[in-house]
Amino acid sequence: MADLLTLENLGNLLMLCFLQAVLGFDNLLYISIESQRAPVAQQKSVRYWGIIIAVALRVVLLFAMIRLIDAMAAPFFILDWEGVITGGVNFATLVFILGGVFIMYTAVKEIGHMLSIEHLDTDLQGKKGKSAVQVIAMIVTMNLIFSFDSVLSALAITDVFPILAFAIILSGLAMLFLADGVTRFLEANRMYEVLGLFILLIVGVVLLGEAGQAAAHAMHDESLALKVFGYEVIPMSKTTFYFSVLVLVAVEIIQSGYSRKLNAERRTASRH
Repeated sequence: MADLLTLENLGNLLMLCFLQAVLGFDNLLYISIESQRAPVAQQKSVRYWGIIIAVALRVVLLFAMIRLIDAMAAPFFILDWEGVITGGVNFATLVFILGGVFIMYTAVKEIGHMLSIEHLDTDLQGKKGKSAVQVIAMIVTMNLIFSFDSVLSALAITDVFPILAFAIILSGLAMLFLADGVTRFLEANRMYEVLGLFILLIVGVVLLGEAGQAAAHAMHDESLALKVFGYEVIPMSKTTFYFSVLVLVAVEIIQSGYSRKLNAERRTASRH
């Protein structure tokens, strides 16, 4: 125990907590949106159980990855269609691609659903949602997909399992504390749900970008990087991602304020 209580491990724990907070934002956003598809009376418990089970499985995933990281790093096969697609494909590549495509599909489907409904309030109460078990299963599955990049990043900082596990548990407690607040905000300001879906769309793009370098980084061999039509697939930096999110939020806030101002002026004009 004394070996864990060192300045180095404390510094690593602080860094990991910060890392989990930064990388966990998109996860929390997905949980808040997906939980609204469960029956209204069960939404809160769905969020709690989804997060608790997902955090427990994330610790299991971390333990397995520490033990199997070398075996998982090796590419399953090498793509060699010159001029079309080349590079290595390993386990992380498949996870990022499948997760990115699924998240983008979910976001586009939900945006299409919003555009097709006629009455928002009626649809929100009467729509055919998913069962609580289905939503929990989806939250757990996507949490594991979201956690893959954070687990890989965490392993780059330290391989001390108790420190890594403690950081993951702390991030899970933070999600439990914030999930209801994020959901209430989205319910009270439904226009921001559209914003959240577009952010999820960007998250899907980020995961697809991570897939391009997964095998190359794991094997420390740049020749394994995926190239499509001769162009290397490069991950979006976290700085670019959060800058994009800030721009989307700023546009939504300005547009909402401007819309309220126009509506107020129109109501004033109609009374006169």
